[in-house]
Amino acid sequence: MPSRFETNSLERRVNRIGRRYGVTLVKCPKPFGKVLEHGGYMLRDDDTRKIVFGNDSYEFSATLEEVEEFLEAQPKYRDDEAG
Repeated sequence: MPSRFETNSLERRVNRIGRRYGVTLVKCPKPFGKVLEHGGYMLRDDDTRKIVFGNDSYEFSATLEEVEEFLEAQPKYRDDEAG
């Protein structure tokens, strides 16, 4: 299990990557049940405010590593469309 400092660092990294795609990392404010065992994060679209990742079988179902992998697998940055 990563230390608190490693987790905070990874959260900041995922947030930076997410901004390029127009999404925000959302962390479960009070983890419980399944969220404590696996997960704790979701991605929310900044424009529509809809959840785009991390709510498959229950809310906050994605781990931080899964969110990072999801973002890195996306084909194109949002910033590229404007330029």
